[in-house]
Amino acid sequence: MRADRIFAYGATAGLIGDLLLGDPRRGHPVAAFGTAAAEVESRLWHDHRGWGALHTLVCAGGAAGAAALAARTVRDRPAVAVALTAAATWSVIGGTSLGREARAIGGALAAGDLGTARERLPHLCGRDPQALDGPQIARAVVESVAENTSDAVVGALVWGALGGVPGFVGFRAVNTLDAMVGHTSPRYRRYGWASARLDDLAGWPGARLTAVLAVAAGGRPRDAVRAWRADAGKHPSPNAGPVEASFAGALGVRLGGTLAYGGRVEHRPVLNGAAGRAVETADIERAVRLSRRVSALALGVCVAGRLIAGRRRT
Repeated sequence: MRADRIFAYGATAGLIGDLLLGDPRRGHPVAAFGTAAAEVESRLWHDHRGWGALHTLVCAGGAAGAAALAARTVRDRPAVAVALTAAATWSVIGGTSLGREARAIGGALAAGDLGTARERLPHLCGRDPQALDGPQIARAVVESVAENTSDAVVGALVWGALGGVPGFVGFRAVNTLDAMVGHTSPRYRRYGWASARLDDLAGWPGARLTAVLAVAAGGRPRDAVRAWRADAGKHPSPNAGPVEASFAGALGVRLGGTLAYGGRVEHRPVLNGAAGRAVETADIERAVRLSRRVSALALGVCVAGRLIAGRRRT
């Protein structure tokens, strides 16, 4: 069986697995990788970019290398190769868990239970929940759904289409390292620099595809394109900007503004501020549904692209 068909069958099965099962509550491969990466950090950490780059190379390179070895081992057994691809897809994609967490917070907000909403918000993002009221929590959830649609689903599918199982695993490893050490705290400003920059590069194609698909699937294509073109470049993240702006336009809401992270306050530009309204609790469900449509379209685009490329090679 050709590699393009292995990807098509495996990625589809893996995405269906995520839809039906979500993430495992125990023994998740990404959690195991995080534990290993933390152990490597404990041995390598120095306040220096070079040591941080070595940490990135050891962790992301090791994960991708192990995945490549596994894929090479089963390449002559199509059924096993499909199963391996499906398992890799399911393990790195988190769209269902993303939707569940977002809906749980939305349900708490709808019930007036601000305490539960604040308690669950750190499951989605690193903001200080105690500094947020109900509408601000709703906005944070919508922004997290948008950004994680790219990080947790579309970006993984893009790299899986490009690189097979090593592409899936390598992308998730880089994304996980960025979440662990890629922020600008005093400890990681230099040590996490390589992980953050590599994550920006790895996330670039998936973020643009996510934005394009949000335009196509959101029901407000002109508004989404306008917000993307006008506001994406204002965002401090080169990848979150297009995604959040296109989601804002597609949903007809305003995103961005003042944020609180770990005791520090950031004042980010407003996305879709000219045409959007304030985020409401009901917009969380709308964002989750848009995320699922984008994810399904991304699977179709990546599978089609891989099949077309495979036929051209033969």
